[in-house]
Amino acid sequence: MQTAVLASGNKGKLKELSPLLASVGFELTPQSHFEISAIPETGASFVENALLKARHASRLTSLPAFADDSGLVVPSLNGAPGIYSARYAGASATSEKNNIKLLEALRNSNSRRAYFFCTLVFLLHAEDPTPIMASGEWHGYIAEGAKGANGFGYDPLFVAQGFQITAAQMEPELKNQVSHRAIASRSLIRSILDRRGQV
Repeated sequence: MQTAVLASGNKGKLKELSPLLASVGFELTPQSHFEISAIPETGASFVENALLKARHASRLTSLPAFADDSGLVVPSLNGAPGIYSARYAGASATSEKNNIKLLEALRNSNSRRAYFFCTLVFLLHAEDPTPIMASGEWHGYIAEGAKGANGFGYDPLFVAQGFQITAAQMEPELKNQVSHRAIASRSLIRSILDRRGQV
C-alpha cells in the first residue's frame, strides 16, 4: 500500500473514501495527522476548491494527495448551498445549523429537488500538471425534517431517488455504493488504473 494524504480533516469523508481507494493500493492518511490546517476554499467551483486542497496537502507532505470537494445543490435556491455547503449558516456552522437554515429557505418553495455533487482529485505531487479528476451526482429531494443518525452534513434531510429513507437512515455499506462520492470514486479509480495501464 502506498500512503497518500487526504486533503481533509472530515472523518466522514475519510471513512467513506478509505475502503474505496484501498482497492487501488492507497492508504489514506488525513492531513490532520500531519498537523496541516485547511486551506481557505477560495475557488468559484467544486473543481477549483478540490485542486487547491490537493496541491496544498501534497506540497506540505511531499505525498500523493486526494481531495474531495462536494456539496448539496438545490436548483430552486439558485444552486445554494453549493460550494458553501459546509458553511451555509456561517463560518463556524454545525451540520445542524446548516440543516435548519436549509429547511427555512425551502419553507415556501414549490420544489424540493436537490442533488449532491462531488469532485475528486488525485495528484501524484504538488505540481502535477495532469491531475486525475472525477465527479459524481446523487439526485433526490429535501425531506420536511431530519431523520436518521448515520452519515454527516445534509444526510438527515436528503432522500435519494428510488429510496423512501434519508441518506442518514441508510446503512453505511449501502450509501457507499450509491452516493455521489461512491460514483466519483469509481470513476476516479478507473482513471487511475487507466493511467497505470491496468484497464
